[in-house]
Amino acid sequence: MKVKVVADILSANERIAAENRELFKKNGVFVINLMSSPGAGKTTLLEKTLAALKDEMKIGVIEGDVATTADADRIEKIGVPVVQINTGNMCHLDGSMIKSALEEFDLAGLDLLIVENVGNLVCPAEFNVGEDCKVMLLSTAEGDDKPLKYPLMWHESRSLIINKIDLIPYTNFNLDKATADSLTINPSLSIFPLSCRTGEGIDAWYGWLRENVSRR
Repeated sequence: MKVKVVADILSANERIAAENRELFKKNGVFVINLMSSPGAGKTTLLEKTLAALKDEMKIGVIEGDVATTADADRIEKIGVPVVQINTGNMCHLDGSMIKSALEEFDLAGLDLLIVENVGNLVCPAEFNVGEDCKVMLLSTAEGDDKPLKYPLMWHESRSLIINKIDLIPYTNFNLDKATADSLTINPSLSIFPLSCRTGEGIDAWYGWLRENVSRR
């Protein structure tokens, strides 16, 4: 019974995610599902990205957290539309949650919608929300063993951001190993080593976004 219940939940979510995807396509919005463990730097990356690109494209953000509006408050200060979703005890966002949040946006007026998922290296990868692609963020402080420990995240993502490369001299993080392991799991993965603190490497990430938004 448990297997059937899980299958039913995933199936129902896929139906709603498909409806979201059609809505995004109809309005010409490129949608990213941004995933990572807590503290990897998703919100800081968003702050940097929004500040750099908000004058050349219309961007909206959906913030997912178990509790508080702390991240949405940070994004709101930048001047882009943001909706907070608090999941309570749930460890991920799903298609239904995103569908409800979309009522707060003028989708026809957006070029890019970024969904910052709940900090978790397991569940978010299992639930589509209607996004065009998933983007995984790994910080060097977490260790280079994470790709092999959590392969579904890497398998489901189109891009990998390796954040906090400025901390590599103070850790045992091996960038070559993390890159090789990531590409073993997903050979088509686009990988962007960068530092949100220093700005090193971040322009390549901006370029990737510009290219994908232009194709929507």
